[in-house]
Amino acid sequence: MSTSPGDTVTLSLEEAFDLSRNALLGAGLSAEQAQAVAEVIVAGQRDECHSHGLYRLIGCAHSVRTGKVNPVANPVVVDTAPSIVKVDADFGFSSFAFNKAIPLAAEKARQQGLAALAINNCFHFSALWPEVETFAQQGFAAIAMTPSHSWVAPAGGTKPVLGTNPFAFAWPRPQRPPFVFDFATSATARGEIELHRRAGTSLQPGLAIDERGIPTTNAAEALKGAMLTFGGHKGSALSAMVELLAGSLIGDMLSLESQEFDAGAGAAPCHGELLLIFDLAKFLGGALNDNLARAERLFDAIVTQGARLPSQRRYEARQRSRKYGVTIPKKLYDDLVALINDHLETSDRAISERT
Repeated sequence: MSTSPGDTVTLSLEEAFDLSRNALLGAGLSAEQAQAVAEVIVAGQRDECHSHGLYRLIGCAHSVRTGKVNPVANPVVVDTAPSIVKVDADFGFSSFAFNKAIPLAAEKARQQGLAALAINNCFHFSALWPEVETFAQQGFAAIAMTPSHSWVAPAGGTKPVLGTNPFAFAWPRPQRPPFVFDFATSATARGEIELHRRAGTSLQPGLAIDERGIPTTNAAEALKGAMLTFGGHKGSALSAMVELLAGSLIGDMLSLESQEFDAGAGAAPCHGELLLIFDLAKFLGGALNDNLARAERLFDAIVTQGARLPSQRRYEARQRSRKYGVTIPKKLYDDLVALINDHLETSDRAISERT
């Protein structure tokens, strides 16, 4: 670990993982669940997705301490149908349940050509790209989507109804990292607004409205009011689609219901998640390589004119982080160390009282 005059702390990826795991263990998570959550948090920080990186540990710890998240969750994977896998997350974090379901979902996709993975009763805090990238690294194309809390006003409205409702897609590339994109159907991620609030900086116009329905660039007022969808009615329609496919279709909560379930605790959203996994080899047979080459022609046509492929920036960041480590604000580092120390002090007191 190193510090700089600019009030930042630089950690190696190993140090970032140890810090994350210890903070989660300190919050009360089981070792196996803490491992899964720490891996996805460090992946976000490694790829410089700051709103989904180490900052998320604070929210995860709070979610556990509210009593909402099951710290000893035991996800149950169910073979529902020839092309459908369901996993009951047992009200633990989604990344733990996802890891449990990967082998069966991949097997079904190879057998049938297409598989659906539904995660139920999970608390979700992370980006979706680590999940679709996991399948793309095995040669699949994949789509993922999930509701959240009702933080977002529909186009033309002034009251929150929809979630940030992210949507992610990945496509495998021979001898290259997969093509991946991941975006919220809201105009920005909730975590980005929270980072602006922590830093005391203003939002860009067009991202949020206050409690009166008036456009605002004040992050604190935006968190009290509602976020807006990207692209007006188009983003609003996509967001409603996510509510239906990753909520009603899989028998889980809508963003409105997740907000009600939270009951003011301020925990991570509890709901479901839907993933679709496509086996390119099953779809294409002997034409697989020709069509992978066709996809590469598309990517080349994009980058040769100076445009950037989605995920390109993340992969560049990934290489920097592997070489130089990750840098976070010192205040965030101190907050995370305090989480760990608070747990140690509480444990010491409990031991003293027993003896």
